[in-house]
Amino acid sequence: MNMHNVPIDPYLTALRDALAQQKQGQWAAAEAGYLEILTRCPDHAMAMHLLGIVLGQTGRASAGADYLRRSVALNSQDPLAWNNLANILKQLGELVEAAQAYERALALQPGYLSAWCSLGEVSRMLRRYPRALAAYQHAVVLAPQHLDALLGCVCVLLDMGHSPQALVYAQQAVRENPEHAAANRGLGVALSNLKRYPEAAHFLRKALQIDPNGTAVLGTLMYADMVCCDWHARVELLERIEADLMRGIWVAEPFVLVGCSGSASLLRMTAELQMQATVPATMPKLMEVRPAPNKKKLRIAYLSADFHTHATSYLIAELFELHDRDRFEVVAVSFGPDDDGALRKRIEAAVGQFFRVNDLSDQEVAELLVRERVDIAIDLKGFTLDSRPGIFQFRPASIVVNYLGFPSTMGSACFDYIIGDPVVTPFEHAGFYAEKIVQLPHSYQVNDRRREIAAGTPVRRQHGLPEDGFVFACFNNNYKITPVVFDIWMRLLDRVPNSVLWLMAGNEVAEANLQREAEARGITRDRLVFAPRAPLSEHLARHQLADLFLDTLPCNAHTTASDALWAGLPVLTCLGSTFAGRVAASLLTAVGLPELIMTSLADYEEQALQLAMLPEKLQAIRRRLQAQRDATPLFNTPQFTIHLEQAYLQMHERYSQGLAPAAMAVVPSALDIPSV
Repeated sequence: MNMHNVPIDPYLTALRDALAQQKQGQWAAAEAGYLEILTRCPDHAMAMHLLGIVLGQTGRASAGADYLRRSVALNSQDPLAWNNLANILKQLGELVEAAQAYERALALQPGYLSAWCSLGEVSRMLRRYPRALAAYQHAVVLAPQHLDALLGCVCVLLDMGHSPQALVYAQQAVRENPEHAAANRGLGVALSNLKRYPEAAHFLRKALQIDPNGTAVLGTLMYADMVCCDWHARVELLERIEADLMRGIWVAEPFVLVGCSGSASLLRMTAELQMQATVPATMPKLMEVRPAPNKKKLRIAYLSADFHTHATSYLIAELFELHDRDRFEVVAVSFGPDDDGALRKRIEAAVGQFFRVNDLSDQEVAELLVRERVDIAIDLKGFTLDSRPGIFQFRPASIVVNYLGFPSTMGSACFDYIIGDPVVTPFEHAGFYAEKIVQLPHSYQVNDRRREIAAGTPVRRQHGLPEDGFVFACFNNNYKITPVVFDIWMRLLDRVPNSVLWLMAGNEVAEANLQREAEARGITRDRLVFAPRAPLSEHLARHQLADLFLDTLPCNAHTTASDALWAGLPVLTCLGSTFAGRVAASLLTAVGLPELIMTSLADYEEQALQLAMLPEKLQAIRRRLQAQRDATPLFNTPQFTIHLEQAYLQMHERYSQGLAPAAMAVVPSALDIPSV
């Protein structure tokens, strides 16, 4: 090529001067320089490119994106311009177009490492997990030690539920960066997801040692310690979490706080912070036009990752079968695993349509709900494992409801209502909820009357229990056990001769820690008995071997409490200050045993002692529970279904009248039917 024929940009010097000013942070001078070039040469692609960057750097991203779009239109072969356009689009929340721009940059320059990482990040935000993983893996091939690429692989694989593969990348990240806080945190989270909690706690603590101001590890570390019943740093961690939350710093997921905090205001705060941190606020609202108010049937959709062998499905399966098909069309939307079990098949058979949306982005799921003309979308997950609150930020239905899966607020205006009852959600607690409270007349908790209890009479010695001693039981998850409640339990064992405490086996470390804590309180370790996991029917049957179920606080037994009551085992609880701490009281009220609801831990301890020392009193309660169980509102699922449907109708009636969501109570009526 004859170099004398290559045109020289007459504005090269002006470009260099403006670029130097830009690099020195002299934004106004740089902007003026680029605008001067464009005045003289309106189609100067590089001046548009650089001006777009300046505008983005000075808080005018939308205008910057316009200039960058014009730049790539004039010079579509510039990978840097495509990448910078993608960066500013990501800043604006225009993620789909950003992903397309990164793809254009990479088609022009396949070795563009930062673009691969950015494409992975945006694809993950769009929940396009296979593409995100491929992008990050491509970056790892280009740079095997690149921390962002390695941790990107970790995050995406965890999102996909592929924790063993995530662990491999996390371990590589720590090998390459042993003193890097984010690498240690990534490994800790991967181990936690694999339920290797002691190892997880080790790496999370190391991350905190490397970066003492690293708030991102606090909640995960707190939960790892809770699951292991490792209480040595509990007070310090909780105080730090609460202090950071009060300063508006998101440091712990709401699920963690539910298990360790009795502050309803703090729970709302962490929910709001999590939604702000994890769900983009710029999402378009898909439902803006109100439907005609005179629909013959309401179309309701239940969304969950738990339509398989899971506590939520154990509770709700019969509800799907009992919905009034003359007034409601029922849809289930599943973004969780299919275990091909009997419960999954039962739910699929009970609903009108069953959608599997595991591979769809949040927006694609929302668009599905809009296409299906869903009137009421019910989120059964909240902030629990594999939840997807981002779906509801798109406003995919006329009404969005928070129900059953998460006992607290979602902290977002995109949720219209939370379903509770007079005990768990008294109207005076309205300030703790972003949603409007809907009170069902008895308990908020639905139950399945088809939960089978295995036939035959279990024998105590087969379960390591004393034949004649008193058996206190608590089958809650280990993370709900707190030092304060454990103190009470140990005092009860000390005061009740030949008594034992029967707990659910969680992990070996938790068992060892609880045994050590018992010995520190003067109780021998053999008085703690651990029940291995068992099929539900067998687990329900072995409740017959216990004398009294002792509840936890600040987070009560939920499904475990209704399991105990269904199996005929009395539950003693203490009324807490949050939804999660009032569930057992709600269940006991609805099953007709309010005398087992205490209002202080001192009364809880004294009542437990009395019931243990006065067996005739406890037996009378037990006989009453067994005699009245099927006639009580708690296990009258047909009546519950009518009340829930009435709540849906009342919500939709307000919506159809153009009224904003409002707190409401469902009043029992002549529609109530006896249990059968």
